Amino acid sequence: MKKEYLEAGKIVNTHGIRGEVKIMPYTDVPELLCEFDRLFMNKQEVFIERARVAKGMVIAKLEGVDTPEQAEKLRNKILYMHRDDLELDDDTYFIQDLIGVEVRDVETGVIYGKITDVMQTGANDVYVIKGTDREYLIPAIADVVISTDIDNNIMTIKVIDGLFD
Repeated sequence: MKKEYLEAGKIVNTHGIRGEVKIMPYTDVPELLCEFDRLFMNKQEVFIERARVAKGMVIAKLEGVDTPEQAEKLRNKILYMHRDDLELDDDTYFIQDLIGVEVRDVETGVIYGKITDVMQTGANDVYVIKGTDREYLIPAIADVVISTDIDNNIMTIKVIDGLFD
């Protein structure tokens, strides 16, 4: 089931004397968070006055947070983005939408288990599938992943030679 709010990052510290916060982004590209005018904290809208990236972290000025003391109270809070605020390309999915998806063989119907993690290796992602008796690693490539249906929580794969050896 698709979540309405997606984890975007965590406020890990304050920054400076004007109430800015330092956010550890939960995205591959920290600059992505700088593009948002709003995020959510506890399902409440939080407006971003300005944001920039420094050393892989996002430094943001949140509306209504003007002192280091106010910013300190936000430490360890999780920020969320609304699903509708971000568009994905076809065949691109949010990792948290993939977690829990059942993986089955397109030819035999065998269910291998559910996706428990997505490893980002650089060349392609690798899905970690937890079965009843073992764990599988499935590369996220077109030769293996035939279809992904997030709405119905099913991924079909084709087992190629050497995949499970």
